[in-house]
Amino acid sequence: MTPVNLGHLVRWESDWAGLRVVVAGLGLSGFSAADTLIELGAKVVVIDGADTEVNRSRAETLKIVGATDVLLGAAHTDALPLIDGEAPQLLIASPGWNPRQPMLAAAAEAGIEIWGDVELAWRVREKEGRKLAEWVVITGTNGKTTTVGMAEAIFKAAGLRAIAAGNVGTPILDAIRDPEGFDVIAVELSSFQLHFTHTISPLASVVLNIAEDHVDWHGGFENYKADKAKIYERTRVAAIYNAEESVVEAMVENADVIEGCRAIGFTTGVPSVSMVGVVEDLLVDRAFLEDRRNSAAELIALKDIGEVVPRHTAANAAAAAALARAYGVEPAAVARGLAGFDAGDHRIQAVARRDDVLWINDSKATNPHAANASLGAFSSVIWIAGGLSKGVEYDELVSAHAARLKAVVLIGTDTAKLREALERHAPLVPVIGPGVRETERDTAAGTTGSAAGWAVMAQAVKEAAGIAEPGDTVLMAPAAASMDQFTSYAQRGNAFIDAVRALMGETSK
Repeated sequence: MTPVNLGHLVRWESDWAGLRVVVAGLGLSGFSAADTLIELGAKVVVIDGADTEVNRSRAETLKIVGATDVLLGAAHTDALPLIDGEAPQLLIASPGWNPRQPMLAAAAEAGIEIWGDVELAWRVREKEGRKLAEWVVITGTNGKTTTVGMAEAIFKAAGLRAIAAGNVGTPILDAIRDPEGFDVIAVELSSFQLHFTHTISPLASVVLNIAEDHVDWHGGFENYKADKAKIYERTRVAAIYNAEESVVEAMVENADVIEGCRAIGFTTGVPSVSMVGVVEDLLVDRAFLEDRRNSAAELIALKDIGEVVPRHTAANAAAAAALARAYGVEPAAVARGLAGFDAGDHRIQAVARRDDVLWINDSKATNPHAANASLGAFSSVIWIAGGLSKGVEYDELVSAHAARLKAVVLIGTDTAKLREALERHAPLVPVIGPGVRETERDTAAGTTGSAAGWAVMAQAVKEAAGIAEPGDTVLMAPAAASMDQFTSYAQRGNAFIDAVRALMGETSK
């Protein structure tokens, strides 16, 4: 078939009527994409391999508003469907759909354009009578959600109508279709979403960090990095990079940005010219002021951001501040936004402090890269760790932090790799657990969710309390996913909070 040129589809009022589109996936982003395209007048067929109650309900809704068809079940996911007897002209891929998936591979071989919901959102963001929002876009292996939330808080503190969207919270197409519109949208982008973007041209962009992740989806680490680097393409004002990671800096050096775009670094050390960084526990800007060679604009004292501000939190704050300053937000609004920002639960969350022992919940540390950030924030650590490892290695993590480990309390059903790494790199550190046998888990009681998980966590907290002394931090940063013993990282974090409060004779809130 002859590929269709879709270059004319650049705003809401473009001629979308009759365009034959397949939407792959019926999750939040897929549903939003299908709903948008139907409203635009396209002929839409939606496909999802899961024939679930939720998907059947969504399918009925889409059929009511005008979907050509919704096909559920694995039998429909291998071949491209015909739409009114003809081949589709466009395929919208939901983030979880791998580019090597048979239907997507067939579309690519046929020359059919493949977009994600982010690409579609960029193309329809301009609409007569609706405020046109600027986009600032954020990606990275870790820290995306915190940084996008910080950016949103800063923009709101500046009196702007702003929203965090994309890979977090609100689907980007839902934000785009808001009748009132926004001044600025802080868009969190995963590597999956970036793979299927082609024309977005944000005001500012940032890669927070890079570590090996999702290599199975991308077909290798180099492909993963290449998709992350796409965020810088066509950036107009500021391509913001982590000055402490040479791989990220190289992405900016090689990016094809809009003429006049500046490369702005962020660091947790003293910033050079055209950077945002930290001087004597103050976050400062040496990038967005006239006399940046000889002066710096004070943004906020780190102690005003939170009780515990580990290095990676300071880095996230610096990145968010740089995005806001690129937009033109004044330093005072940056300070108000960061001071008022609530990172939420389960990420370096201070749960309790008693007898000079600090208890920290970092259940969101679901991989070694995330756990590395929190381990590095404390000097004497009793580490509660383990879970569903997803095949990762722990040698580098344990080696980097062996000197700060006082003891390790293991949770999780498969702790072999973590235990082996501890034996190799921290042989003198006591390793305890897992302390709850399968038979005990079967009868253990929890307040909600997995009784097994609650029993495991209660035992782990009890073991940690028996070791902790003044000056220690008990850190629950599992460096693994939670689904072996919990339904989510949030449930795992709540189990830790409940266990700590029970230990201290407090009532869970």
